[in-house]
Amino acid sequence: MSTEEKSAAPRSLAEALRVRDDVSLAALLRSRPDLVTPVPTDLTQLATRAGTRASVVRALERLDRFALQTAQALAVAADPAPYEELLGLMAGDEGDPAVAAALPRAVALLREQALVWGADDRLRLVRTARELLAPSPQHPSPTGLGPTVREATAGMSPGRIQEILAAVGLASTHDSVSAVSALGELFADRTRTAALLAALPGESREVLDRLVWGPPYGQVTHDPAPHLRALLDRGLLLPTAPGTVVLPREVALHLRAGRAHRTPEPVPPPVEAAATHRPQVVDATAAGQALAALATVEELLKEWDEGGPTVLRAGGLSVRDLKRTAVALDVPEPVAAFWVELAYAAGLVASDGEADERYAATPAYDEWRELPPAERWARLAESWLTATRTSGLVGGRDAKDRTLSALGPNLDRSAAPEVRHRVLALLAGLPEGAAPDAESVLARLRWERPLRGPQREQREQGGPREDDLRSRLARWTLSEAELLGVTGRGALAAPGRALIGAPEPAHPAAQPEPEGPGDKLPVHHHRTPPAPAPATPAERAAATATAARLLAPLFPEPLDHVLLQADLTAVAPGPLERELADVLGVLADVESKGGATVYRFTPGSVRRALDAGRTAADLHAFLARHSRTPVPQPLAYLIDDVARRHGRLRVGAASAYVRCDDDATLDEILADKRAAGLGLRRLAPTVLAAQTDPAALLDGLRAMGFAPAAESAAGDVLIARADARRTPPRAAPEPVPDGPPVPDDTLLTAAIRAIRAGDLASTAPRRPGHADGADGGPAAGGELPRTSAAETLATVQAAVLTGEALWIGYVNAEGAASQRVIAPIRVEGGFVTAYDHTADEVRTYPLHRITGVAELADDAP
Repeated sequence: MSTEEKSAAPRSLAEALRVRDDVSLAALLRSRPDLVTPVPTDLTQLATRAGTRASVVRALERLDRFALQTAQALAVAADPAPYEELLGLMAGDEGDPAVAAALPRAVALLREQALVWGADDRLRLVRTARELLAPSPQHPSPTGLGPTVREATAGMSPGRIQEILAAVGLASTHDSVSAVSALGELFADRTRTAALLAALPGESREVLDRLVWGPPYGQVTHDPAPHLRALLDRGLLLPTAPGTVVLPREVALHLRAGRAHRTPEPVPPPVEAAATHRPQVVDATAAGQALAALATVEELLKEWDEGGPTVLRAGGLSVRDLKRTAVALDVPEPVAAFWVELAYAAGLVASDGEADERYAATPAYDEWRELPPAERWARLAESWLTATRTSGLVGGRDAKDRTLSALGPNLDRSAAPEVRHRVLALLAGLPEGAAPDAESVLARLRWERPLRGPQREQREQGGPREDDLRSRLARWTLSEAELLGVTGRGALAAPGRALIGAPEPAHPAAQPEPEGPGDKLPVHHHRTPPAPAPATPAERAAATATAARLLAPLFPEPLDHVLLQADLTAVAPGPLERELADVLGVLADVESKGGATVYRFTPGSVRRALDAGRTAADLHAFLARHSRTPVPQPLAYLIDDVARRHGRLRVGAASAYVRCDDDATLDEILADKRAAGLGLRRLAPTVLAAQTDPAALLDGLRAMGFAPAAESAAGDVLIARADARRTPPRAAPEPVPDGPPVPDDTLLTAAIRAIRAGDLASTAPRRPGHADGADGGPAAGGELPRTSAAETLATVQAAVLTGEALWIGYVNAEGAASQRVIAPIRVEGGFVTAYDHTADEVRTYPLHRITGVAELADDAP
């Protein structure tokens, strides 16, 4: 490298960032949004923030496996390391074409993330990243490598080091530094190290083979066996603590043929198709599931219309209430938790906030029900895709060993939206109609975001893996997408594809293949990736509208009729119109669901309709109008019989009373032993008083087989509406973000402009003799310029006449100090008006808040 090239090479991360263009800086801030909150004052502060531990850890956790392996290799390489050394660590002595082809992309990604800087001949890993990834006894490297010879011999006596030199055939030296260097050069020489190892007994080689891929530490006794003594004498094992030895890094790399990792993974594992179906079958199946999803949510909210379960003191549903909900919906408890959480995420259910707090439908539920079915589904699907609440955690334990309950706290997982979108995007990358193999999806996700923590990548080949949160989220996503109708038979349906913003297939009529499991079809990993997740609210709204538009033709037209049968049942051969479904839901009980819904008429269901204000004539006319078959005689008799008895008894508030025109009926009630708990006594021939409240009296009389009706103080029959209970207006829960939000283009443009201007202010060369060093550089430690008030005023007034720019220190009203480059326009009334290059606008500054001024050098930009 020439002298000019050396001087042009960046000497720090800040200098490396300084030569980047705005597009590159925007990519950095977009991928690491924590760096822009708050906006750094200049590039030096940006570089400092990019090297903090929290920011580096977050950046490392978002690397794919090969990029992370590259960073780990740099952590055990020389600092700085030439590209050729890095390539040797990744590809080994024999080379690997796949690794060689993928390594430039990995290095470019690390550079873009500001984790690596420097030219190819001097690659430097950010110091914090090196500290996190470099091997140490407390935190072994994921590579399985140990310390270098220099690091391992740091506390060894000089005499012992000279003994090792003599044992390996090296000449003694006058100092330990040169001795350690000679030993390290020996182990780095492949030919000489091979000859040294060849002279060892077989048992000694077996010890090295057990340590070579890590962990590199082993235990020895105070009197080691001869085969261990041979390794210790030659420095092939070095002591690090009493009874502990380590395999030096140079020796391990020789035994590994130069590889830092046992199994480099330069390309992502492909997602495989477990089965293929015709796209039309997938879309039809998904539409059926979507229709069932709408019916399930409506059934859930109908179940809670008159007041749902009580809210636990700690928040959420009790285990008993979740079981009751599961029985009512005829689904397993985990599935019931999913529907409950989905309705909550969509803002359709919330707590009512009363003293006896209960869950109930929100006013938004009534608005949602009035939407077309496809739009209702799209609203649910969008809420599911963006929600951070995770129903799969229900029933588990939190960090304090407390049970996690549905609708309760601590169910938010900020990674959930990203994992859901990524899983659906991987499905979108498959051929149309292909259902993925779940394990291949999990393997791909693990490659894109490797496991973290103590169990991370220590075992890079073979053996079971610890299941992590992202894998569980992916499994839940596959099952929940099928429940919701985003997928059909495991394959992504057209509405689901639109929901994530993926482009429609180029050839909608894909070649149909035999349906069924079939052979697994590998999908090439270079398939064009789907579009990124819709970012702005407008993009999300457009994606949701497109999904609803694609789903609408797949839904069957709602029916305006049912088929009445002689066994007091009605069959709905498809989805019913809203008005018909609402009335029938009150008049009859749902007996079975599926492609056709079966309703059963009972005395209780008919009485429920009469309580809602219907008359027997209304019910007869309704059934005759909406039935394709004649109204069966048993059903007509049932309606007339219940109506004849309905309302003969009247219950009101005394505490409560019962009145009836037929005194014989009241005699029958008084004589019934089951009425003992009601505290009844006769006030008049047609009136009984009770010691219980009207609601309990109604329930007691109905349990005795009567059909009483509640009445108001005026004597009118009270009509009980099923949808009378609603919570006050409630907003849907906000997702918990995964760190700072990704800045939009407007914020990025403003932030980069501010950073550039602040950097100009902090790095612009100054004329010596004002407020900084004699070399014209910035003040020591980034201090603000300091001048007297008179000198500040004179310098600013002179700059107004000459049109020159000045470097100033400024303290705002909040006490925040900053450096700025300004071009003064006028000075009056104790204020200076100037064009601020830092803010790229004209501003006015009080002179008393300017700490000092300095003139810029003649060659300043």
